[in-house]
Amino acid sequence: MSEIIVRYPPSPTGFFHIGTARTVLYNFLFAKSNNGKAIMRMEDTDKNRSEKQYEDNILSGIQKLGMAWGENWESSRTDVVYQSERAGVYKKYIEQLLAEDKAYYCFSTPEELNELREKAQKEKKAFRYPETWRNADKKLVQEKLNAGEKSVIRYKLPKDITEITFTDAVRGEVTIKLTELDDFVIAKNLDTALYNFCVVIDDNDMKISHVIRGEDHISNTPKQILLFKEFGFDIPTFAHLPLILNADKSKLSKRKNKVSVDDYLADGFLPEALVNFLALLGWNTSDEQEIFTMEELVEKFSVDRVHKGGAIFDIEKLKWINQEWIKKMDISEFYTRILEYWQSEDVKNSEKYNFPLTTFGDLNSEKNALFLKEALALVKDRTKQLSEVFDNLELFYTDDARLAYSTDIYFHKKMKTSAETAVESLEFAKNVIEHLDESFEFTADSLKTVFVEKIKAAGFKNGYILYPLRVALSGAEFSPGTLELLEIFGKERSLVRINRGIELCQ
Repeated sequence: MSEIIVRYPPSPTGFFHIGTARTVLYNFLFAKSNNGKAIMRMEDTDKNRSEKQYEDNILSGIQKLGMAWGENWESSRTDVVYQSERAGVYKKYIEQLLAEDKAYYCFSTPEELNELREKAQKEKKAFRYPETWRNADKKLVQEKLNAGEKSVIRYKLPKDITEITFTDAVRGEVTIKLTELDDFVIAKNLDTALYNFCVVIDDNDMKISHVIRGEDHISNTPKQILLFKEFGFDIPTFAHLPLILNADKSKLSKRKNKVSVDDYLADGFLPEALVNFLALLGWNTSDEQEIFTMEELVEKFSVDRVHKGGAIFDIEKLKWINQEWIKKMDISEFYTRILEYWQSEDVKNSEKYNFPLTTFGDLNSEKNALFLKEALALVKDRTKQLSEVFDNLELFYTDDARLAYSTDIYFHKKMKTSAETAVESLEFAKNVIEHLDESFEFTADSLKTVFVEKIKAAGFKNGYILYPLRVALSGAEFSPGTLELLEIFGKERSLVRINRGIELCQ
């Protein structure tokens, strides 16, 4: 096999899209797994819609997700190829086709073409350009050009070819009849080539071996193959990826899902988890593995495992994968990532968080930092998104004596508890804690031994005492375990919260 070279071809006409991210990821994995390389090519020929902010967002997003490019996978802004800077290259090839009578100027106006489209629609026929200017008198064409009349440049579809067949690395053999095509536009003028023309010249000049892109580009492939053949270029291998779909199997759209990569990162999804999820949107291994590091993805990725059918964007699956990645972290890494997340611009500017970072005190203080780490350790494995951690930590930083909550949450059918019975349970727990020796090690394990023994001796069920105690400590129906809460709050804070619970239930 010759050298594997792929290209990332984003268009800077919008923020970094989930679909673009999946396409870049598959190109990255394919090239890396085959000891190839990737070229970053900014397809910015749409001058009206291309913006610097979108370009910056796309490039930074690709790097946030851990995907690189360049000769030695050392990506930088200097490695980016811009189509807008290659107009002179495209012009040379356009002039060649015009000189060889394989392209022509078309002066049909938008109004004329719209009228023809409407007529075809009424007749329930597919619209095809009627080749009005295909064989126009050259003198007339030159006169119109000299007069400055608006025109486009169309490619002359060969009459001796009836169909184009190519082998797609995902879909197998694909045949498209040329009756489905017309003399398509390749340029607005000599200095403004259009997408289908530019990519052919670029792919040849950059020696692209594999074109991996979404299936919505299949209709472009025969046009590009015709141009590859016209210039005598080597034709790359095409691989068309399945579309990403909403739950109702419609094409992924911002009306039903967030589509910007930054939106998901701002919502507290880890870059590693997002990459893991995107990889599974249209690909899987032969086993049942679902959690992958980037290194594992590079090792196991192959195009022949890419699906043909559309891939459903399942937000619950993404949350599960994100939670699994969080579970894998040790508490030091989780602490670091949480602080990085909270200090990111997206989060600091958000209105969704109801208490400020100052709530945690000066985290340069070893005492404050240690308490936050201990609190994070209790909520880490229950966290699906980093954005949940603010709310999950609130119970640890609320004023103990003013903790407020509905006493309805003391009701638990299985534990046989209610707000009425909670007073007895909390008085019992308070008595156990108050009578602990000063030398007692106030840890979850030690407390478990004492409470199990005392509860059994008193003839109670564990849940009858420990469930109301957990509610009093947390002020919530769902929270970390009772004994873990006792340990992190310590004896004095625990007693204050227990007394608050008794007060609320009386």
